[in-house]
Amino acid sequence: MTITYILKTLSIAAIAGTLSIMSVAQAGTLENMERERAILLDALLSAELEPAKRQQKIEVSRNRLIDLERMVLRDKSLAGKNTPAVRAAFENYDLTFLVHASVEHNRSLMEHWLQQVGVSSESLMNAKLGRR
Repeated sequence: MTITYILKTLSIAAIAGTLSIMSVAQAGTLENMERERAILLDALLSAELEPAKRQQKIEVSRNRLIDLERMVLRDKSLAGKNTPAVRAAFENYDLTFLVHASVEHNRSLMEHWLQQVGVSSESLMNAKLGRR
């Protein structure tokens, strides 16, 4: 085997590996929105964050989510998909499109999310800290 043959083989393998990684690493609009929503909920629920830092993280995620929610709503490629993730996203509008739904219902993000998952402000105020 010549060095030229080995280098060509390695180059082809490297290109094929790069292409396969690139095709796996691409996420769609729905996946990106879900990832950002998870970051927002983590900031809302994190006990370790100081109030100023929490507000900063919430504001950044909220602004990103506004754009991502619009992108998902306008994504024509999702209309033809009948995957469980796409069905669940559009069946649970108030949880999927959290920022838009909270504005439509005139509630804060946290209040809207808690109400959607079945937790009221009253039940939170009556809750006691304890171990299970």
